[in-house]
Amino acid sequence: MKINRPHHTQMNPYQKQLNQQTEARTHQAKDKLEISPQAKQMQENDSVSPMRQKLVEQIKHDVNTGNYQVDAGTSAKKMIDFFSNKE
Repeated sequence: MKINRPHHTQMNPYQKQLNQQTEARTHQAKDKLEISPQAKQMQENDSVSPMRQKLVEQIKHDVNTGNYQVDAGTSAKKMIDFFSNKE
């Protein structure tokens, strides 16, 4: 009676299961990140237009030199409209 067959390791069900588990781990999908169209639009809107940037720089310059004048009536009217939800 012959006990040891020539290929007895290939018939080991536990070894097959281990091999299948390691193959499954190597084939798992990697994480991926997708940015939604809404998020892309928000990123584009965050960029400052050159015209707006020029206006901000002009106001900064006027404030620093003391030439910036504020119309109190217009400011008060806009604050009242804002807080009373009028736009």
